[in-house]
Amino acid sequence: MEFDRFDIDGPVLFVPNRHRDPRGTFAEIFREDEFRAAIGDVTLVQENQSISKPINTIRGLHYQSEPRAQGKLVRVITGAIMDIAIDLRPHSRTFGQHIKIELSEENWYQLWIPPGFAHGFRTMRPNTTVIYKVSDYFSPEHDRGIAWNDPDLHIDWELYGQQPVLSEKDKDQPALVELFSIDVARAAEAHRAMVHDIGRYRASTGD
Repeated sequence: MEFDRFDIDGPVLFVPNRHRDPRGTFAEIFREDEFRAAIGDVTLVQENQSISKPINTIRGLHYQSEPRAQGKLVRVITGAIMDIAIDLRPHSRTFGQHIKIELSEENWYQLWIPPGFAHGFRTMRPNTTVIYKVSDYFSPEHDRGIAWNDPDLHIDWELYGQQPVLSEKDKDQPALVELFSIDVARAAEAHRAMVHDIGRYRASTGD
């Protein structure tokens, strides 16, 4: 297993070493020892799965508040997503900034999103299946969200004029500035030129 880090401290991209032969492909998808070596003392306690039938389904932006904040290890089984993680740590120098990366059934990448981040994704193909392990159990009373299209976040969802498919819940999430007393505008302005999109990790259908 190889891993890479981002300009925003905390998230980690795990890249499995795949072995191919005439039968197909094999890889170790998760090893606790390697995960802990890269992340630290984190235990994953629950696994969730979503299937999004329409293309351009957006799920998010979601997080759990303290003391039940969740870290997430996200991977795609079928289809592809544009995955987004937003830094919500109040004292972080990158508060309000985000990373964006493509996860797909071809590339087998897994994105670790630490506690203190909001998470969301847009499906890039129909019938996309996403699985993610989390570091704490779902807690309805700590369940939170941010508007997917909050202009202060400067997220380019790459919809190109197409309409997203959203749940009623995600259509009515609050803006970041409603949830945090930090100078959101200043943090967002600093982020305009910094969104980290790892081009060499784009999915390849020939891989």
